[in-house]
Amino acid sequence: MFYQRFTFRVIAGLLLINLCVILLIYLVITTRFWFTITGLAIFTTLMVYTLYGYMNQLNQDIKRFRTAVNTRDHTLAFSKKAARSSFPELYVTFEEILRSQKNIQLEQDAFFQLTQTILQQIPAGIIVLKENQQDEKPVEISLLNTAAADLLQTPSYTYWHRLAERNPEFAAEVEAVRQGGKRFVALTVADKKVQLSLEVVPLQLYQHNYSIIYFQNIKDEIESKESEAWNRLVGVISHEILNSITPISSLSDTVNSLIADKQSLNAEDLEDIRPAIQTIRRRSEGLLDFVKDYRLIAELPAPDLKPLAVGETLQHIKVLMHPFAAGKQIRLQIEQTSAKITFSADLKLVEQALINLVTNSIHALEGIKDPHILIDYKLEGRKVYITVTDNGKGITAEHMDKIFVPFFSTRNQGSGIGLTITRNIMKMHSGTLEVSSIPFQQTSFTLVFNAIEWKSVN
Repeated sequence: MFYQRFTFRVIAGLLLINLCVILLIYLVITTRFWFTITGLAIFTTLMVYTLYGYMNQLNQDIKRFRTAVNTRDHTLAFSKKAARSSFPELYVTFEEILRSQKNIQLEQDAFFQLTQTILQQIPAGIIVLKENQQDEKPVEISLLNTAAADLLQTPSYTYWHRLAERNPEFAAEVEAVRQGGKRFVALTVADKKVQLSLEVVPLQLYQHNYSIIYFQNIKDEIESKESEAWNRLVGVISHEILNSITPISSLSDTVNSLIADKQSLNAEDLEDIRPAIQTIRRRSEGLLDFVKDYRLIAELPAPDLKPLAVGETLQHIKVLMHPFAAGKQIRLQIEQTSAKITFSADLKLVEQALINLVTNSIHALEGIKDPHILIDYKLEGRKVYITVTDNGKGITAEHMDKIFVPFFSTRNQGSGIGLTITRNIMKMHSGTLEVSSIPFQQTSFTLVFNAIEWKSVN
């Protein structure tokens, strides 16, 4: 009601106090009714005290609300006061704010529990470090999931220095990339050798510095990939050897049967033996070439790294491969630029890698209408990309995972070592070989090097 409103009650109280004060002054000056004067003074004092208590109660409620918000105390309620106070809207707002804050807190707690559950179920180790602003305080471990404790065979410590004392090798590797980075490490944990992929991500949140340490055991994965690669390699080698040994063995039996129990050979016997011997020789030479190819893959020379200009390197390739491409009626195009991009590499090995890629493109363009090969390059993110692109037959999805297997080839006369050698050359240069293909439209092989210098030519 209107008489319960704050403004009305304050104005009425102030007017009544003023009237009492005026009347009290008048009585003191004009009369000697001391009993009346004393009663009026007491009444005026009570009015002032009542008005002050009314104002102070509101102030106390505001303080209680502010404290509840700061301390996230969701037990405080203003619903009763909202029904009988002079500020129903204010107390209703207080109630709504506290209820909203409670709901937000519950949602945050639920999401935190969900995140904690997910992190505990992840098979990779995760450790979150919280660095204190004061140097004398130790670094705290905000999170150490189950996988991290199992991989490191360590309890859930509260402080990083305790874990570092238990696993000094791991702590040293983490410190090496503490500012951010990734590396592969080999550690001894509980007298067992483990190989870890370790990554540290620095992060700043709410004026605190965090370090997220992510690591996983890749020993089993590496062994699985090695086993798979060896199985593929052994399969290819066995296939090639059997292809050569089977006819050699068969022809040897044939020759042996022709000369068995004979002291001398006539012209007819020699005519029968001669093609068998020639075939044995040819297959033996093929087997010898196969072994040489294998040694070529396994015994690549260490690169002699020197600064190379991309443009000059591609010019060498143009001189070497243009006659071969022209003889096949293939248009070989090499993009030029006014900029010099320099990277560290071995010229002979890089030329060999590019020759392998261009040669593969030339063979892939057999029977293709308007065949062309484009070689271009670019500098992006301090990396040099040299790309060989053709519009040939391309690589099917079925063969994409096999093209780097030694001796695998889709050509009848192919050795199957060109791409293997090329990828090994890139690994020796700490680079990568990337491939993408849309059959009969565009196939690209890209050599990725780390650039060391970039200059514009005026």
